[in-house]
Amino acid sequence: MPRSAPRPPEDTAPDEGPTAAEAASHARALRGAAKLATEATTGLADLVEAVHARIASVPGLPGPADGRTRGITGLVYKTVRGVTRAVGGSVDTVLGALSPLLAPRPGAEPGLPSPEREALLAALNGVLGDHLARTANPLAIRMAFRHAGRALPLQREALATALPRAGGRPLVLIHGLCMNDLQWRSSNGHDHGAALADALGFTPVYLHYASGLHVSTNGRALAGQLEQLLAQWPHPVERFAIVGHSMGGLVARSALHYGRAAGHHWPDRLDDLACLGTPHHGAPLERAGQGVDMLLSATPYAAPFARLARLRSAGITDLRHGNLVDEDWIAGDRFEGATDRRLALPLQAGPRHYAIAGTLAKAEGDLKDRLLGDGLVPVASALGKHRLAKRTLKFPPEHQRVFEQVNHLRLLSSDAVFEQLRNWLRH
Repeated sequence: MPRSAPRPPEDTAPDEGPTAAEAASHARALRGAAKLATEATTGLADLVEAVHARIASVPGLPGPADGRTRGITGLVYKTVRGVTRAVGGSVDTVLGALSPLLAPRPGAEPGLPSPEREALLAALNGVLGDHLARTANPLAIRMAFRHAGRALPLQREALATALPRAGGRPLVLIHGLCMNDLQWRSSNGHDHGAALADALGFTPVYLHYASGLHVSTNGRALAGQLEQLLAQWPHPVERFAIVGHSMGGLVARSALHYGRAAGHHWPDRLDDLACLGTPHHGAPLERAGQGVDMLLSATPYAAPFARLARLRSAGITDLRHGNLVDEDWIAGDRFEGATDRRLALPLQAGPRHYAIAGTLAKAEGDLKDRLLGDGLVPVASALGKHRLAKRTLKFPPEHQRVFEQVNHLRLLSSDAVFEQLRNWLRH
């Protein structure tokens, strides 16, 4: 879900106006916004905001009564709704509604994306990513590795220049649904990637991708980009690790599958894969979008998803069971998927696999723990447990950890979660 990120410090230098490249990028974004404005996005914005508001609330307490978020994130949703209400009016009205978020911020460092713009694009690409890609909309996110919000060139010399402090330990961090790479830095200033760099000498690289595409589409693309990243890494690779949050863990596992199938070298060089709140066997909230009344009545988090109907992106419907490969979805209607048709793919041999789950409960095993997990992903799903032995993922017991009273988004900011990652990855 989208999450606000802290603003970088304001530049005190006089505003010299946007560069030609930034102006061109702004123009493309506005054209894309105008095209998107013909779609009925109000309901989707309300849906994602309602879920975000509830998940971001204090564990165990209801979210805002009006279902609205605050701050930067609230501004993002307000703008999306404003664009939709302007449909049928003048294009100028639509562009005016989006302009504050899509325009370069006065005084900002050239080329540095604003948290507002990135949050808006991440939200749109999460709920409509497949539509944006299919219609070649300029708002569609193209997969790239980034650092500090800037895309990294995948050529050795240019990569060395972009990452002057790079060492021999690349760490790739993969965000979840409707999020972006900037949101690894939480509101309290913590960033698992930066913290692991300080503690263990990793060089963090953050994947930026359209989370509304199929997991397998992103997995195949990531496999190719990881092969290029490691081949062009400016120093001999001593250690290579991946940390995926939520959907990011599925994308990483999909990439491992496709990387091995393509004969890539990077899967054999991967030492560690840690999954934080990853729905290995799906998320009940997506199934709630199919109208599962029991889940809708059992949890307030599920109710907003009932409004998605058939507008959910391919990425969202993949979360129903935890799809990883094309065969999991390609032969059927993705909106009629009550039966789990996934290939039973075990954890790939080679890297050490770790699973972290959160639970809103005070003790593992109580009713809230079983029904809600971290508010989005049940504990059993995050730990790869399944009633069928062939589907159970064999994370070693010492590579599993459940954190009580930690919701899905707090997995990104929890000191205890970081300490566990540090302890696992130090070896």
